[in-house]
Amino acid sequence: MEQVIGITGGIASGKSSISQYIKDMGFTVIDADLASRAVVEPGQEAYTEIISVFGEELLLPDQSINRTKLGAIIFHDDEKRLLLNGIVHPAVRKWMLAKKEEAFQNGQCTVFMDIPLLFESKLTYMVDKTLLIYVDADIQVERLMKRNQLSEADAMARINSQMPLAEKIALADATVDNNGPLETTKLQTRNILKEWGIVE
Repeated sequence: MEQVIGITGGIASGKSSISQYIKDMGFTVIDADLASRAVVEPGQEAYTEIISVFGEELLLPDQSINRTKLGAIIFHDDEKRLLLNGIVHPAVRKWMLAKKEEAFQNGQCTVFMDIPLLFESKLTYMVDKTLLIYVDADIQVERLMKRNQLSEADAMARINSQMPLAEKIALADATVDNNGPLETTKLQTRNILKEWGIVE
């Protein structure tokens, strides 16, 4: 039976490390962040739409979109963030569904989708089960400041633009606690996949 598992978390919750671990096990992981970059490449439909809405001053010399500049605009403006999401999200969903079909056609039974805003964007209909990578709020802030060289205020602004991880626990089918060492997190992940009959 073909199934899709959604991996989600929050910014700096360690979701990418777990996605990589699942990939290393030999599974296909379709990454929403990768999709969101692919669909805004020059020549893509979403790219053209973003430039017409947000203006050509977003372009870098190589004609690609300056993601940092775009990020700065939308992080502090809810209306513009919604506008951007309205362009990017449908294109991302289309891209991910095409990749999922490709994996199933290649004979895979279980495909994973790494979707940071799985619950916020109401995308649970795209997956059969959800796996949440969780960390406590103080660890999340600390990791994000360190990873992206951000001030505490900037890190908090990014975290607060997402649903709190604590609220996501009630929505997820299983939760992996990533407060400790990565090896412990990997072991928890493997045990959940065993319970679900995905790995031996």
